[in-house]
Amino acid sequence: MLKCAGRFYLYTQLMATTIPFSKGYSNPHDIISLLQSRGLHISDTNKAEHDIERIGYYRLSAYMYPFLCTPKELHKYKNNASFDKVMMLYRFDKKLRMLLFNEIEKIEVAVRSAIANTCCEITGNPFWMTDANYFTDKTKFAKTMQLIDAELRKSREDFIAHFKSTYSNPYPPAWMLSEILPFGIITNIYNNIKKKNIKKRVSQTFGLQIDPFESWLTIITLTHNSCCHHARVWNKRNTILATIPDQINRPWITLTTDYLRIYFNICIIKYFLDIVSPQNDMLAKLQWLFVKFPEVDLKALGFPVGWEMEPLWNA
Repeated sequence: MLKCAGRFYLYTQLMATTIPFSKGYSNPHDIISLLQSRGLHISDTNKAEHDIERIGYYRLSAYMYPFLCTPKELHKYKNNASFDKVMMLYRFDKKLRMLLFNEIEKIEVAVRSAIANTCCEITGNPFWMTDANYFTDKTKFAKTMQLIDAELRKSREDFIAHFKSTYSNPYPPAWMLSEILPFGIITNIYNNIKKKNIKKRVSQTFGLQIDPFESWLTIITLTHNSCCHHARVWNKRNTILATIPDQINRPWITLTTDYLRIYFNICIIKYFLDIVSPQNDMLAKLQWLFVKFPEVDLKALGFPVGWEMEPLWNA
């Protein structure tokens, strides 16, 4: 009862300081006229209208924001601001997302395998993933089971159909489940494992202590989700601060770095990639991307001067 009263109080307080949304829909032609009146140079209005129509003004507005004068609330653009530069940033961000998504896939496959197989080996139980005895938080486990049930119901994988039609067990073994569960669920399962020796064995596979391993998996999951949902990654800041290992025995970064910028996420991806794919060419891919988009300010991504000379990128 007290919780309900508290929520109602917060709701009424919030309502007292907010206003109704009153903005109406504007078509691409009107949006272009508005942007021009605010000082954004548009050389080809027909093409700009087409871009806004197929991409959406709201999505593109995030790439327009850096070109606004200060204070940005005035909605006036800098003298050199143009729609072509906005689209350049949009294309750069798209290429960066595709690059990161491709590298993250390799990491996710390796982590899935390590968690599923290591736990099977130590426990001797192929069905440990759906056994409450192996987990600390029973409420969290129950929520995980709901997600597992949902994934099993909608799965159209042949190996899941074969298991259901052949075996009487209520759930497939861990190595099957790990193939159909979203990576975020896999990391939640790992975080909730009761025995420290199991978690430690998995984290040591990647040269990390348990806490940094969990933290870095969260960063990878969030980056994966941004890439998967076509969200902006270029100059976006992380919402959580990653745990930094007390010691790290593999090549890592030494320069002062903003841990909330995408560069740090990229360093985490590179760290894991060097373990699961030692001959990777991520450095070359990044450098080629920066050559193709020379106008992009790497400081906005958190790249420090001389980043490419760091041990992590030269191992």
